[in-house]
Amino acid sequence: MAQHGKRTRAAREAVDNKQNLSVEEAVSLIKSNATAKFDETVEIAVNLGVNPRHADQMVRGVVGLPNGTGKDVRVAVFARGAKADEAREAGADIVGAEDLMETVQGGKIDFDRCIATPDMMPVVGRLGKVLGPRNLMPNPKVGTVTMDVADAVKAAKGGEVQFKVEKAGVVHAGIGKASFDEGKLVENVRAFVNAVSKAKPAGAKGTYMKKIALSSTMGPGVTVEVSDAVTE
Repeated sequence: MAQHGKRTRAAREAVDNKQNLSVEEAVSLIKSNATAKFDETVEIAVNLGVNPRHADQMVRGVVGLPNGTGKDVRVAVFARGAKADEAREAGADIVGAEDLMETVQGGKIDFDRCIATPDMMPVVGRLGKVLGPRNLMPNPKVGTVTMDVADAVKAAKGGEVQFKVEKAGVVHAGIGKASFDEGKLVENVRAFVNAVSKAKPAGAKGTYMKKIALSSTMGPGVTVEVSDAVTE
């Protein structure tokens, strides 16, 4: 326990007074402090000047990270017939219709992304209270309600990340693993930040991006200079 505390203290001391860094500096610092016995996830949190309670200030979207997330994403697809077959061939982990709805209603949610064909939405719609709070509800705006289930499954498996602003005005996501090369993490950070920047809603007033922070699963966070992170 003492060793764990010592490691945590050393990591915090390493980032003390090091704020508003360039993306490269922040990534380097996060990687050097990711000393857990597992491959930590590198996480990003973006504080936005929006109030998501207002419909015209909602921020949501999807971005394909150029170097993937390093995470094995489990995908569930609501589809029937030929579309169900397409989903299985594309690598979906779980495929079903009413049977899958009943499984989810029973409390078993063994997936990270949920995709549905449009004709299945009356079935999926009954799961709004279960899937909605987990940001798993299929939505045409982010390409998870689609007839092209094969492409949607491949995109989800290939490093596509969905984002949605929370009540406090924060968007967060995992954008890679600590084992990634620094250059690949930097590319992923900028891709994510640019996607959030482009998703600026019409109702946003004043400063849109207030703060960007990076951290690893077990490590302390550092802030990134917003102007350095936004490149598009």
